[in-house]
Amino acid sequence: MIYLFYLFVFLIGCCVGSFLNSVIFRLQTKESLVKNRSHCPYCKKNLSWFELIPIISFVLQKGRCRKCKRKISWQYPLVELATGIFFVLVFNSQSIFSFQGLISVIFWFFVVSCLIIIFVYDLKHYIIPNEVVYPAIIIAFFYKLFNVWNFGNWNLFKIWDLGLGVLPTLFFIAIVLFSRGHWMGMGDAKLVLFIGLVLGWPKILIALFLAFLSGALISIFLIILKKKTFKSQIPFGPFLSGAAIIVIFWGDVLVNWYFSFLGI
Repeated sequence: MIYLFYLFVFLIGCCVGSFLNSVIFRLQTKESLVKNRSHCPYCKKNLSWFELIPIISFVLQKGRCRKCKRKISWQYPLVELATGIFFVLVFNSQSIFSFQGLISVIFWFFVVSCLIIIFVYDLKHYIIPNEVVYPAIIIAFFYKLFNVWNFGNWNLFKIWDLGLGVLPTLFFIAIVLFSRGHWMGMGDAKLVLFIGLVLGWPKILIALFLAFLSGALISIFLIILKKKTFKSQIPFGPFLSGAAIIVIFWGDVLVNWYFSFLGI
């Protein structure tokens, strides 16, 4: 029976992933998410319902538009698949048999969705959209405040955890100001604030460590392949978002490993 729940959550996640693809596309084109129907980005043909089935429609159409035959980006099925998988992982890690548990599951669905949008959008356009990161920060703040309050009793440990979690944002702001935006953009600082609110302390440290490590390794790899140079711009948002998603699901294991590695 539980596997049917997992399947249902996966399908819901894939449908949400389809919506996220639409958000990613329309953030760049400035189209309305409500008024306009989904359409081919090349020939502008409105898509039928069977062309909007997550993953399956891409496979059946062999990755091409049915009208103009132009190739459809692999971004679409990959985002749908990833969202479905992450939703299942969220569902598996939370309890929905209480009001607080249900709110928690919805919140983490929202967090994962925002991180996926930021990952893809920054990778494609080298910018972290304010339309996503600002609402994400606000909702994360009030959710954490709800947890800190804990139904009438202020949890001092969670207050401390929340305060230290957002502290690294000051370091990123300092980098932006010192480099005048050449080394890092203010969007990265906003993203770190969101991730700090979500992960808290010390998981934010693990996420930043993974982000800088993966960013450095992939940058070196691209330079060796002559795809990039030392002067090339490489977006940091995808590394931050990807690291945050990893820590959301495997943060406790990574924290234990990290502090044991340091001998703490």
